[in-house]
Amino acid sequence: MRLATRSSLPPLRPPPRPPPPPVEVRDGRLPLAPLSAAGVFEGYASLFGVVDLGRDMVLPGAFSESLARRGVSGVRLLWQHDPAEPIGAWTVLREDARGLFARGRLNMGVARARELVALMRQGAVDGLSIGFKVGGARTDARSGVRRIAKLDLWEISLVTFPLLPQARVTAVKGR
Repeated sequence: MRLATRSSLPPLRPPPRPPPPPVEVRDGRLPLAPLSAAGVFEGYASLFGVVDLGRDMVLPGAFSESLARRGVSGVRLLWQHDPAEPIGAWTVLREDARGLFARGRLNMGVARARELVALMRQGAVDGLSIGFKVGGARTDARSGVRRIAKLDLWEISLVTFPLLPQARVTAVKGR
């Protein structure tokens, strides 16, 4: 009978870390509008572990500090990243296992917002894109991919062509 010795056993691996708890911020000044309310839409503005067309990849937990500090009211809802084109407000921002979930409400008193509701309902506009400042990242020398571990989220825009093609509006109500 042969006994296993320390050197014949496979190396011990640390147990996998549990995923970070979801971080969600809501605008407490506004009642949470149901998805059926006029101008309300939702989708994922960023997905974890997916490389975008600019060779960036956001890692889980990258938004948590910024969301906790800024809150939902500190993140602007813009059209095409244009600070002169605010079109509504975010009501829910949540970092979960998939990425950054966002629910917003377009201001129906703004002409551009009314146009965007019609375009989103038609499927002509459905892109989401984040505007941020990098707080911590490392670029892989071989692949050229920048892995972003921490960022300061300034705004999320509705866009025609998102840099992360999978960042899309998934539901919209217009009336």
